[in-house]
Amino acid sequence: MPNILITGSTRGIGAAALAALETSGATVIGHGTRGTDKMIGGDLAIPGAAERVWRLALEALGGRIDVLINNAGVFEAVELDASDSDWSATWSRSNAINLRAPANLCRLAVLHFKAHGGGRIINVASRAGHRGDSPQHWHYAAAKAGLIGMTKTIARAYAAENILAFSVAPGFTMTGMAEDYVSSRGGDKLLADIPLGRVASADEVGEVIRWLALEAPPSLTGATLDINGASYVR
Repeated sequence: MPNILITGSTRGIGAAALAALETSGATVIGHGTRGTDKMIGGDLAIPGAAERVWRLALEALGGRIDVLINNAGVFEAVELDASDSDWSATWSRSNAINLRAPANLCRLAVLHFKAHGGGRIINVASRAGHRGDSPQHWHYAAAKAGLIGMTKTIARAYAAENILAFSVAPGFTMTGMAEDYVSSRGGDKLLADIPLGRVASADEVGEVIRWLALEAPPSLTGATLDINGASYVR
């Protein structure tokens, strides 16, 4: 079974994916902002943090990583009429965590995979990368669209070297108490936009990630798998 690094795995989708992968027998090293005795700590907004996480993961996994899963992300609002400094700070932080850190980890993964006969990358993007997001989240949609484009580029560039890359694009996902989550994002109006009638569970998204990491056929490389209850169909 493969050695796997997954970022943002202390809760929500990341925790669900980590659990599913471990249940399947994979050896997994997780990551969180603060870290624990079982997870690497690192604030991916800080330059150099992604490189440190990769280095520590390699050490923990005996010098070999077979699958990289970029799941860490932030979803922080900024109003259109915010101060220039607040607007800029939110864009910088979103870009750093949602796109720059995954890009740096992907670069290190591709270099590593080229020397070890291949590997897999799964980037957790968002429905927002296709259809956009709220007026307070220009930055989030832009970063996630960039993540999808980067994944396609990696897939096209390195497939011949057995380096595969996939994106996952969840819509709203239940990562806390259901009532609080739904009510904070529009309640009935939000659900009315989802033909399935509910938001996805973290376990559902985690299972998609597990399948891509362990079972998906190589010819799927470059694909983005939507998991949004048909709220956005391409």
